[in-house]
Amino acid sequence: MSELQVKIEPGWKEALADQFRMPYFQELKAFLIEEKRKYDIFPPGNQIFSAFNHTPISDVKVVIIGQDPYHGPGQANGLCFSVSDGIKPPPSLVNIFKELNTDLGIPVPIHGNLEKWANQGVFLLNATLTVRQGQPASHNGHGWEQFTDAVIQTLSLQCNGLVFLLWGRFAQAKESLIDTSKHHILKAAHPSPFSVTGFFGCRHFSKANALLISGGKTPVDWNINKT
Repeated sequence: MSELQVKIEPGWKEALADQFRMPYFQELKAFLIEEKRKYDIFPPGNQIFSAFNHTPISDVKVVIIGQDPYHGPGQANGLCFSVSDGIKPPPSLVNIFKELNTDLGIPVPIHGNLEKWANQGVFLLNATLTVRQGQPASHNGHGWEQFTDAVIQTLSLQCNGLVFLLWGRFAQAKESLIDTSKHHILKAAHPSPFSVTGFFGCRHFSKANALLISGGKTPVDWNINKT
């Protein structure tokens, strides 16, 4: 897994250089090498850092935090909540699209690839960046959370006026890593079918754009239907 350090956008590589040198990250790499030897791991190695490669730190405007990648074949593409082209959108993503439709009138997309959001500065970060096939949360507790907590702290420190969308208790627990005097936080329930009644009606997409505009930033075009 030496590619873990080279397949990441240069600005992020510089910002996180200290993390890559720390013992926990070396242990994480060793763990992933062994996992890849025994199991199918998602997403593919060249997509582990997709969120970083699509959204350089200098471009980040909005941050959405997920837990760990989808664990079914072909689903995970390195962006939280997103799935690869040709894969049916999972229930949580469908609910996100339903809220988007209610909020901004955007038709529910027929695909679930959120690269268009990422390319506009929406940083789609999972707390754990890899998973074993068919075993959700199987890579939790091996160092990824320390790394992604450092990512959130780096964003908080180096950027200004970001909008953090914290959906569900897991994401909301990351609020302590964010300087709320510099950044905006919008909270709602997780879009999972188990909690979606507290997600519907949050209008986070229009609210995020209003906050971006008030800070002199370009709003996000949330419509992924358009080419």
